[in-house]
Amino acid sequence: MIKNVPFVRLLAVGAPLLFATSLLTTGLMAQDPAAAGTASTTTEQRSAIAEVFAYENAGLIGYVIVVLSIVAVALIIENFMTIKREKLAPPDLLDELEALFDGENFQDAVELCEQEKNYLTNVVGAGLSKLGHSFETMQTSLREMQTEESVKLFQKIGWLSLISAIAPMMGLFGTVTGMFVTFSSIAAAGGSVSPAQLAGGIKMALITTIFGLTVAIPVGVAFYTLRNRVIRTSAEINAITEDLFERFRGK
Repeated sequence: MIKNVPFVRLLAVGAPLLFATSLLTTGLMAQDPAAAGTASTTTEQRSAIAEVFAYENAGLIGYVIVVLSIVAVALIIENFMTIKREKLAPPDLLDELEALFDGENFQDAVELCEQEKNYLTNVVGAGLSKLGHSFETMQTSLREMQTEESVKLFQKIGWLSLISAIAPMMGLFGTVTGMFVTFSSIAAAGGSVSPAQLAGGIKMALITTIFGLTVAIPVGVAFYTLRNRVIRTSAEINAITEDLFERFRGK
């Protein structure tokens, strides 16, 4: 059953679920041992999550990582919905272009490319803009636009790569900040402190580290999956456009 579910849905549901599960686990481990030994209730679970998200525990850095996770999920869903063959080269549009090329109605094909803007029409339109020139000139224009369109797609998914790199660094920043708070408490107390006085800084260090890793791992997986999709889809569309213009080779 799982293999029939689109990957974007699994990822869109799985990433937030993994994030929430990690937060819940962290919150439960941070509870008082006596409370942890009792039966879990809905109220206790809510308070655990609220404790993890509390500003004094997560800090500003933790909140920044949470915002990054929300942005990442939105980007993942949008990219998986738009970067696919059906969107970049609609089959009905391709059939119409092939019919126009077969009938040598190149002016109608140019107008169609101007009306429908996507990867396929942009590349075909670039080739048709050199209609009347040599085949090599048309091919050069075609391949330049192929490269430009591919670069646009890579730039689009590049934000996910950035988030997957920034998230663990933000977590590490939170870890260092938490340890700084801890040692500041030790210094202020003259070296004699209770574990309760150190708990705040240590908790911040652990929570931000978990936040960062929880965001970075699924986002990194999504980025490499999308990168492979961009490479595969670009290659397929480029091959289609090259085949369309082969008819001009001997002219």
